[in-house]
Amino acid sequence: MPFGLGMGELVIILVIVTVVFGATKLPQLGDGLGKAIRNFKRSIDSPPDNVDADKPKGKIENPTKPE
Repeated sequence: MPFGLGMGELVIILVIVTVVFGATKLPQLGDGLGKAIRNFKRSIDSPPDNVDADKPKGKIENPTKPE
């Protein structure tokens, strides 16, 4: 089992989560968690949006110009 948890421990955790959030909220929580994981994986796999395509590669710009 993951994280060294047995079947008994997982059942106890599931019962506690059901009592705390209620049976009607569990599908909504699962859906939200699934969407968050999908978005996280998508953001890791996609290239960053903040890359400047118009800047030439290989050139290092010095922000402080010597006078």
